[in-house]
Amino acid sequence: MVDVDVVIIGAGLSGIGAACHLERNNPGKRYLVLESRAAMGGTWDLFRYPGIRSDSDMHTLGYAFKPWGDKKAIADGDDILSYIRETAHQYGVDSKVRYGQKVIAAAWDSARAYWTLTIDCVDGGTTSLVCRFVYSCTGYYNYDAGHMPDFAGVEHFEGRLVHPQHWPQELDYRDRQVVVIGSGATAITLVPAMAKSAAKVTMLQRSPTYVVSLPAVDTSAERLRRWLPAVPAYWLTRWKNVTLQAITFHFSRRYPELVKRLLRKWVGLQLGDKFDLDRHFSPRYNPWDQRLCVAPNGDFFRALRRGDAAIVTDRIKGFTANGIQLESGEHLDADIVVSATGLEMLPFGGIEFSVDGRAMPIPETLAYKGMMLSGLPNLAVAVGYTNASWTLKCDLTSDYVCRLLNYMDRHGYSHCVAMHRDGDVATTPFLDFSSGYITRAIDRFPRQGVRSPWKLRQNYLLDLLGLRFASLKDSAIEFHRAPSSDG
Repeated sequence: MVDVDVVIIGAGLSGIGAACHLERNNPGKRYLVLESRAAMGGTWDLFRYPGIRSDSDMHTLGYAFKPWGDKKAIADGDDILSYIRETAHQYGVDSKVRYGQKVIAAAWDSARAYWTLTIDCVDGGTTSLVCRFVYSCTGYYNYDAGHMPDFAGVEHFEGRLVHPQHWPQELDYRDRQVVVIGSGATAITLVPAMAKSAAKVTMLQRSPTYVVSLPAVDTSAERLRRWLPAVPAYWLTRWKNVTLQAITFHFSRRYPELVKRLLRKWVGLQLGDKFDLDRHFSPRYNPWDQRLCVAPNGDFFRALRRGDAAIVTDRIKGFTANGIQLESGEHLDADIVVSATGLEMLPFGGIEFSVDGRAMPIPETLAYKGMMLSGLPNLAVAVGYTNASWTLKCDLTSDYVCRLLNYMDRHGYSHCVAMHRDGDVATTPFLDFSSGYITRAIDRFPRQGVRSPWKLRQNYLLDLLGLRFASLKDSAIEFHRAPSSDG
C-alpha cells in the first residue's frame, strides 16, 4: 500500500518551497516532508554564528510566490528563518512536516512503481515509508559536520577552537583575541560581527578572495514598494536583480582581467593606501571561478579601517599553546580560533538508492536538466545556482515537478525516468566551480553532459524557458505505466 504520493526530503528553504508549490499546483496530492533535524529551516536554523545572513539579495533568494517584505535585502539569518516558517504556516505546509526522520535508503520497485524509503528515527528506531515520487531538497552539504583541517599541534592549544557550523551559544568572545581561519563568505561575515565586542579579530587566509560591498537595503526596491502593490514591486525588483546578476556573471567570464582591476580598485576605495592590496585582495583565480563574497554596507572593510579587525595572508605551520605559528615566522596570539574552513559536501543527504534490487551509485548517474538523475525513476533533486541565488533554480525545479506530476496523472503514467543513451556524449563534473569545498567532494556527485538536456546551465533565463515553458515530452525521458498496481 502506498502511504503518500510524494515525499519531500528536507524542511529547509527549498523543501518548504517545494511543498508550497504542491499546495498551490497539485492540491490533490498526498505528501509529507521528512526532516532529519528537530526544527524547520535547514541552513537558517542550523547556523547560529554571529552575523549569519544571506549572501544573496532576498528578492531572488526569496520564493517567487511569496514577496520578501523586510527592508533589508541582505537579510539576517533570523529574519530568513521567520520568512520560511511564515510561508510554511501560510500554505499549511507546517502540518505536513515530520521531524527527526532521516532517510538513509530509497529502493524503487518497477513492478509496483513506488519507492520504499528506509528512515532512521530520532528515537533510535527504523521505519519505512512507501511513496510514488521522491523530491530531494536536502542541499548538498553535510549537516552533521563541517570541514575541519588536520591542524598540526592543535592538541597543544589552550584556548577554544570552534567551527561555525556548530557554534556554541555560550561562547563569550568579549575582549578576547580571536583568529578566524578562512576567507570565504562565513569568514567575511564573522569578522565584522565579532569585531564589535572582541579585543581584536584577525582573519587568517591562505589565499585571498574577492569581496564586494553592497548596500544592505535596495533603495530602488523600497521606491517600488512605495509606488506599487507588494507583488508587482517584488517581481520588478526580482527581475532587475536577476538581470544584473546575469550581466555581471557573463561580463566577468568574458572580461576577467578588466573585472579583476575593477574589483581591486573598489577595494582600494574602501580601504585606502594603508593595506597591501596585492597580498590580501588579489586572488589567483578569475572572478566567479568561485563565488564573490558580499560585505553589506562595507561592514568588513569598515572593521579593517577602524583597526577592530586585521587580515593576514599566510600559511599555518602549527598551533601553539596560545595561538597559531605561521610559516613566515609570525605568531598570532589567540584566545579563540574559529575554523571557517568550509563545508563537507554530501549529495542528496547521503541516501543510498537502488532500482529493482540493484544499487545505483550517484557518481554513475548523469543529471538531466540539473534536476533528475539518469536511471532513477520518479526522483527529482533541488540544486540551486552557484552564480546566483539558490532559490531561483529551486523554484523552477519545483514548478517543473508539479507540471510533471499533473502530466503523468492526465496520461495515466505511473512513473518516468531520464535515460542517457548516447554514450559518446562527453561528461564534465556536476559543478563547474573551483571552491575547495566543491573540489574536495565533486567525485561523489553525478556528472553532467556537455550539451542539453544533460548540461547544468547556470543561467536562470535559459532554465526558465527549458523548465517552465518547454514541453515535458523529451527524447531523454521515458514514461511508463506500471504492469501491476498496489495501492
